[in-house]
Amino acid sequence: MAQQKKPVLSEANGSVVTPERFAQGLTYQEWVQAIDRNQARFQENYDGTHVSDEDARAFRELVERPDGPARCLALGEAWCPDVFRGLPVMARIAEAAGMELRVFFRDQNKDIMAEFLKQGQHESIPTFVFYTRDHRYIAHWIERPALTNEQMPELLKLTAPLRNPDLPQEERQNLIQAYIDFQHGPIWAGWRDATVREIRELLEQHCS
Repeated sequence: MAQQKKPVLSEANGSVVTPERFAQGLTYQEWVQAIDRNQARFQENYDGTHVSDEDARAFRELVERPDGPARCLALGEAWCPDVFRGLPVMARIAEAAGMELRVFFRDQNKDIMAEFLKQGQHESIPTFVFYTRDHRYIAHWIERPALTNEQMPELLKLTAPLRNPDLPQEERQNLIQAYIDFQHGPIWAGWRDATVREIRELLEQHCS
């Protein structure tokens, strides 16, 4: 599971994410309408995400608790593969759980991002931050599941030749198509499933 640290608060008295600021975020549908690229990728991953009945029930039970994750703030950018894979998963979880999801563009909200840096220094996305109904911080999840990191070398091996400027055009197009096929394949789908599992484990750990 992604390593968690307490957020680095940006104000003396607490987070910049006040209830009022949270309410300014976009719904997932508004986010998809607002982005300037990869709408099809977001839709494919949304359609390809399955939250099982068991997981949905567990998420709903968590949300219903007084200390449960009734709210989720997401940080992302539409160009990022981890975002167009992971954010639709979070949208599906929120729908299944009855959780309020608000999405913020990272680069327009650097003060929020500064509170949730990966390892205290990296502006990794997506970042999902969970709050109770009365807006108490619970936990946050960053970037991608551990399974993705384990299997990432397969993807890097596939795309590494694309960095060669002398690569013949036909071979380049074949590699690009192979990358697109990878995004539609079982490994990529497994990463979505792993995201569901990790977020459930994180919330169960912090709401027990």
